[in-house]
Amino acid sequence: MTRKNAVPASGIRRRALLQGTGAAALTAAVAALRPSETPLAAQEGTTQVYLPLIHAGGTGTSSAPVEVVALNRMAYGPRSGDIARVREMGFPAYVEEQLNPTGDDPVADQRIADARLKLKIDDVTYERPLSSLTMSAAELWALKELSYGESTHPANEVRAATWIRAVYSRWQLREVLVEFWHNHFNVNANAYREVAMTFPLYDRIMRRHCLGNFRAFLKAVAQSVAMLYYLNNLVSRDGPANENYARELFELHGLGAEHYINDLYDNFNDVPRDDQDRPVGYIDWDVYEAARAFTGWTIANGRSIGNGADLPDTGEFTYVDSWHDNALKIVLGEFFSPNQPPLADGRRVLDLVAAHPGTARHVCYKLCRRLVADNPPEALVNAAVQTWLANLDADNQIQQTVQTILLSDAFRTTWGRKVKRPFEVAVAFLRATNADFTYGNLGWSFNSTGYQHFSWPTPTGHPDTMEYWLSTGTLLGTWRFIQTLPESWLEAAAIDLEGEMPAEVRTSRQMVNFWIARLLGRSMAANSYTLLLDHMRAAIDADDPPLSPDEPPDGFGDEAEWRQNAYRDRLKSLVFLICLSPDFMLR
Repeated sequence: MTRKNAVPASGIRRRALLQGTGAAALTAAVAALRPSETPLAAQEGTTQVYLPLIHAGGTGTSSAPVEVVALNRMAYGPRSGDIARVREMGFPAYVEEQLNPTGDDPVADQRIADARLKLKIDDVTYERPLSSLTMSAAELWALKELSYGESTHPANEVRAATWIRAVYSRWQLREVLVEFWHNHFNVNANAYREVAMTFPLYDRIMRRHCLGNFRAFLKAVAQSVAMLYYLNNLVSRDGPANENYARELFELHGLGAEHYINDLYDNFNDVPRDDQDRPVGYIDWDVYEAARAFTGWTIANGRSIGNGADLPDTGEFTYVDSWHDNALKIVLGEFFSPNQPPLADGRRVLDLVAAHPGTARHVCYKLCRRLVADNPPEALVNAAVQTWLANLDADNQIQQTVQTILLSDAFRTTWGRKVKRPFEVAVAFLRATNADFTYGNLGWSFNSTGYQHFSWPTPTGHPDTMEYWLSTGTLLGTWRFIQTLPESWLEAAAIDLEGEMPAEVRTSRQMVNFWIARLLGRSMAANSYTLLLDHMRAAIDADDPPLSPDEPPDGFGDEAEWRQNAYRDRLKSLVFLICLSPDFMLR
């Protein structure tokens, strides 16, 4: 039975499948990818266990059925049974369900309650529950009395909870949007001890407002410990004001850099107006004046405020009137009378930024880019902007805007115009394989992918276009990371690939079809399919069980055990190969 020329479980076929998938080649492969000319449903050997999941589906430019599109954009990928569930309930009903995350989340909540995170204190390693997630603001602020490592631990607990929710939460759209808003209002949790210490509060802001009203969202962020420390507004006072927060409010949180027109105009009187007499963009003048409006916005951290007085040391947002610039201001063409009541100047700036059509376009474009394509259709962006502006005062302004995007033809019929970022790749892998995920020692190892979870160093947040994430280093780091996820030393995830397959899935062909269906939910390119099949069968007929045809090496011992282990290694590498393919990267 020995076959000297049999192809090993890795090697030639593995290299062939991955050949040319470095940065430039993978970009081209993603751009050119089309549905297989021979859909798997038409291929010999498929079984009814998963036949309904394999079809090209869709219309227009889509090469995936709408339920697969939805579960890869509104969610972090499908778990077993999700595709069938969404197909049965209907896409509009799934959108409605996900836009209203009002029910409980028992699986994710229990997983978080059971989670333990390692913390080293004085050379002793402890396993702690994620207790900071439910601490009050006062309790979190009191952590500053502890060591640096212990006081900054809450940021790590938020990271762990974020992973667990992404893998297990029934409210997947909420998790996707929380990640979006964390990037939109990015703060580096590692920048200041106070930011890491109170990061659960910042995460609660993202969760509370992710589908709510944008003006209320702006206020909550502006008054948060995290943002006031990160962009230094807590020390901003009259003469001169610190401009960091005001600059990012305009450039990142509000109107966007595309509405910065200081290269054309340097006097606010010269800036053109729209049909409602609003300036069409902002200039440096607006930033300077807005910075003055936010002087005195700070945190009660015990700091001296002059004249022998100190702030309380509670960690709460507070206002120091003696630090505020009370003179006349002009922001976005609006005159602010001098000597306004406490907080009035800053609140008016937030009003102007939230209501400006430039903010509507900037934020809606980003939402369309996250949920649909790197370069979303202009008609879709316009529709989202119209919904946004029509609901400026609505408590569910963001929800209604997201609904417009999700129910659009562009969402349903546009596939493959984005790729998954490393966090999405890893979570999609965990969900598709039904991993028993506990987070474990995940934190430090994930940095190798280039996705710096809650520690992106600049206020921009992580890039959101495929060019950045298709670099060679990022791809290799991501691929290595997902292959280490089930390793015992990481203590993050246990995966039973054999246990996930129905008993009737026995042959190489059936196994390849099953795992393509489970991991992709759609057809795979025919050449890639052939390579996977050859890899799994290892020179045995594709319609036979894939036990190794080779004899064990001398001195190994039990031949049956050797063949079984060789098969399991091949099955494991089959799953990883699908996850390393361009097909899996698409969303």
